[in-house]
Amino acid sequence: MSAAGEGPGEGTGGVPDAPAGEGHTDTAGYAPHPFIGGRTAALRALAAWRMRWPGAPRVIVLTGSPGSGRSRLVTGFLMLCDPEYRKRLPLDDLDPATVPPDLPAPAVPSADGLTAAQLLWVLADHFELGARRTEDIFGELAALDEPVAVVVPDVDKAGPVRAAGEPARLVRDVLMPLAATETVHLLAEVPRELAVELAGSLPHGQAQIIDLDAPQWADPEGLVLHAETALDVASGMPQLAHLADPAALRALAEAMARRAGGSRLTVQLAVQSLLMQPEGFDPKDESQLPADVGEALDLHARRLGADPQTLRLLLAPLAFAEGRGLPVHLMSMLASAVAGRDMSQEFADGMLLVAPFIEPVEDADDADEGEDARQDAEAGVPEGEGGGARTLLRLVHHGIAAEIRAGLPDARAAQTEIAMSLLEAVPDQDWSRADPYIRDHLAAHTLDAGLLPRLMTDPGLFAHADPVSLRAAIEAVPLDQVGPPGRTYLRTAPLLTRSQASAVMRAALLETAFVEDGLTPYAEALHGLGLPLPWRTLWSVPVAGVQGVTVGSVPGADDASPAPAEGQDGDTAALPAARPVAAVLVPEGTPGARTVAPAEAADGTAAPDGGMAFLVHDLLRPGTLDADPAQVLRPSEAERAAAPYGLSRGADHLRVWARESQEVLAALVTDTPLTGADISPDGILVVADARGVTARQILVPVPAAVTPTVPAQVARTTDDDASTGLEGDHA
Repeated sequence: MSAAGEGPGEGTGGVPDAPAGEGHTDTAGYAPHPFIGGRTAALRALAAWRMRWPGAPRVIVLTGSPGSGRSRLVTGFLMLCDPEYRKRLPLDDLDPATVPPDLPAPAVPSADGLTAAQLLWVLADHFELGARRTEDIFGELAALDEPVAVVVPDVDKAGPVRAAGEPARLVRDVLMPLAATETVHLLAEVPRELAVELAGSLPHGQAQIIDLDAPQWADPEGLVLHAETALDVASGMPQLAHLADPAALRALAEAMARRAGGSRLTVQLAVQSLLMQPEGFDPKDESQLPADVGEALDLHARRLGADPQTLRLLLAPLAFAEGRGLPVHLMSMLASAVAGRDMSQEFADGMLLVAPFIEPVEDADDADEGEDARQDAEAGVPEGEGGGARTLLRLVHHGIAAEIRAGLPDARAAQTEIAMSLLEAVPDQDWSRADPYIRDHLAAHTLDAGLLPRLMTDPGLFAHADPVSLRAAIEAVPLDQVGPPGRTYLRTAPLLTRSQASAVMRAALLETAFVEDGLTPYAEALHGLGLPLPWRTLWSVPVAGVQGVTVGSVPGADDASPAPAEGQDGDTAALPAARPVAAVLVPEGTPGARTVAPAEAADGTAAPDGGMAFLVHDLLRPGTLDADPAQVLRPSEAERAAAPYGLSRGADHLRVWARESQEVLAALVTDTPLTGADISPDGILVVADARGVTARQILVPVPAAVTPTVPAQVARTTDDDASTGLEGDHA
């Protein structure tokens, strides 16, 4: 959740706040909002919404062109809504109609970087709802005793992948149902192309669109104040000493606001350019003031004696950047890729040229920090620029990115060059050594370039890339273009994101999924990545309604030998006389299953209708056996107690642990409830769930026994026996 009053929102450009209590408006004698410096009409409408004034709409859709200041307006309004921040504001000096009552702060789930589902769960957590599914959240909100206020800023920045269209999905899947919920009073900051769609989904009178570019919401005087406050810094420079005259400062501010046509971003860029290079600036020449973002770029380049196209090419990598920003060491390479020539010298000489348009940001994502640090060192990433905290660069506003992309002759071709350069920068195509930015965001670049389907066959990328962004990118590809490996990844991705699995665990879960889907070569490729996978999946049987599994053995290998598995020589003479098997309890009528009469069961336990049906499967390789389930011999309790492995399980997870040392050797989480699990004395784990049955060989060696520091009966994890097998449910 975003907190009200955390500081300037995206696109404020670092303009100094207007001094509190100074600069009263000409009409009412009230002080301007100390952070916004204007927008009185919009603030009055938002305050009426917050206090639920009679006639005020229940839903407000705030929109405007990029750079119109809508993020700044939302931030300033939230300052007035936060009980703690209000204490720092001169409320008595402000227009009373712009100050909402002292109520609890609204819920503020920022959409920045989140998927629609993620934002919805953030909201559910805030209100402490008990919903287990996303579709239940709206019903629980509707059942609340009191109405709630929800503010959703930054909808245009939703999603981990820019080209995936997450803002539209968020509006349709989250904001529209929220707006239709009578107990929810909603304020959403939405791109203009989606504002009408959101407001139009409600009955007449329930929603209001505040378009900051429309005449009734325009704030020319506030824009002048915005420029005047920013220019006050420049007046201290010797080259701009004439701006120390308040009249001259006011005249330039009015000229900037007039030329900018209502764009806060254009004014801010003009001021920043002036601060970077004050020499030779004639404040009386309005042709030196930009009318839009594009002119701000071009005028700044010319004032520094540079080619405007060079500036745009230097900024192009940031215009296509994903996530929080781009590592500095990739900038020159990607600018050269877009330009089609070496831009390293221009980049080295161009920091003053690009300075007004970029800002540093700390990448504080410490997920899997230890692994990232190791991978960064192997990739040759400079210390402090790899995993964990490192400095990234980004454009100060996404409106600049849109201008640069629109000005390129072929934006998709530029994105293609960026994607290919990033791919070539992966050392020996080893994703464990790739720069974290490349590892996590290459899929987004290839999606925008139309190349992602070609990348969806690389198990190494599947294992190492951030599953949130990779999943979002693949989901944006039409399903008929997603090959079998990509479809396997898509069905596994919810489990990868929910469990926040490490790269090793992601590879292990994907290894099993590939075997389940008949893509064994991809599973084997994961074992070739050098990751210490906890298991190797031996086989998988898709069968519905499995109720339990039991490991054991059957006598007479020659009578029960399956057809040799692919790659085997078919020699059964060397097989042991007692063949290891898994007995799988399935519904009667399952193809290949045999029914065991109650009297034949080891402990007399009978299933409904007088029998239990079993599939008998070879434990070590693919293939069911034509064997009598009643002949399956299960390990004795003494054999189990002497085995090195223990097994514990819950509804959707299990652990394999070393019986002597109590160390966990492997942990498994599933996206469907477990219906059975058992482990053989030599470490073959058999697991049943809604998809069927899989067998995994545990690869983690059992550690040597150590002397326990507490009594064994206290330290030991409870061992789960076979589940609902030949001898009933002992779990």
